[in-house]
Amino acid sequence: MSIASRTTLPDAQRLLASLPHAVVLLEPGLRIASLNPAAEQFFGQSARLLVGSFLTDIVSFPDRRLLDRLDDFETPVSAREVEVALRGKGVRRIDVNVAPVADTPGWQVLTINDNSAAEALGDDSGGPDNAVLRGPEILAHEIKNPLAGIRGAAQLLARKVGDRDRALTDLITGEVDRIAGLIERMQRLSGRTTPPVEACNLHEAARRAIDVIEAANGIVGAKGRKPVRLVEEFDPSLPPVLGSPDGLVQVIINLLSNAIEACPDGEDARVTIRTRFASGLQLQTSVSGAPLRLPVEVRVSDNGPGIDPAMRDHIFEPFVTTKKAGQGLGLPLVRKLVRDMNGRITHERDDEARLTHFRVHLPLAREPRTRASRKRTVA
Repeated sequence: MSIASRTTLPDAQRLLASLPHAVVLLEPGLRIASLNPAAEQFFGQSARLLVGSFLTDIVSFPDRRLLDRLDDFETPVSAREVEVALRGKGVRRIDVNVAPVADTPGWQVLTINDNSAAEALGDDSGGPDNAVLRGPEILAHEIKNPLAGIRGAAQLLARKVGDRDRALTDLITGEVDRIAGLIERMQRLSGRTTPPVEACNLHEAARRAIDVIEAANGIVGAKGRKPVRLVEEFDPSLPPVLGSPDGLVQVIINLLSNAIEACPDGEDARVTIRTRFASGLQLQTSVSGAPLRLPVEVRVSDNGPGIDPAMRDHIFEPFVTTKKAGQGLGLPLVRKLVRDMNGRITHERDDEARLTHFRVHLPLAREPRTRASRKRTVA
């Protein structure tokens, strides 16, 4: 007896939901009839809003020839490296495959592979980015000395203040220790080895980062502006992620600081930090060749004017900055820290909602065992 005959196979909907590529079922006239979660993420809208819409109202195909081929529902279509304009998301470069549904005239199955996202999630090349990030290695020795002085001063202050203010001195001491640890890792940026990872509570890291930001400037209140409203949207059910506790804190501090600085000066200034499961994302590892799932997402969003479109494809490159006094090393370092944790970071601008999103995708500390992964024996 075969294994399949003794096992309840998953239904088609569950199989589609497990696919990392966007899959869209089109009824006659290129109207969306159904789609999987990866397609919802690609379009940036829920199935409830997309079902019934025409594909051409959501995706613009500059090459008319491809649109003509889609209209010919009896012929399979395969196109690679196609640039399309996604409503509210800008230009994307995708691979497209369209096939007619058997015995159902006019119906088609569309699959999309987002190459733009794949490039953002790709591996480090070991090129100039890493070479430039060796700069902190040179400065590390000089930075450690003043850090030791700051830590000592905080310890002295802790003896003289009351219990109410001791939390601030503890925060200073803790941050000095964390920065010292980061500097030690910066000294190893030029090496091929990466720092060890461990199970981390993502929300503990996020709240620590928020405490640091608030203690530093009261959410930009110290700059003479009205404070930016910081919104937390945490999923308490998230399990531990695989990463570096201090590295996660630094990543979130950098992203929150950038988002706060990008906010407009007014009462509606808002930064949102959100955590959630993001199904369908996976990374092809070069070590074992097996795909690594990145199902946990932390997103930092702001309602500022966004990054200059001409610079959006280069923001993770060293020395690229829109700040007058910026050095352009913050986001490259963030990307390095995230990739050291086997994670990936992406950026996108939602022009329709007028929001800028930075998304960090992380692996689970422990992958759940599935029926398919258990060893089976056949009598």
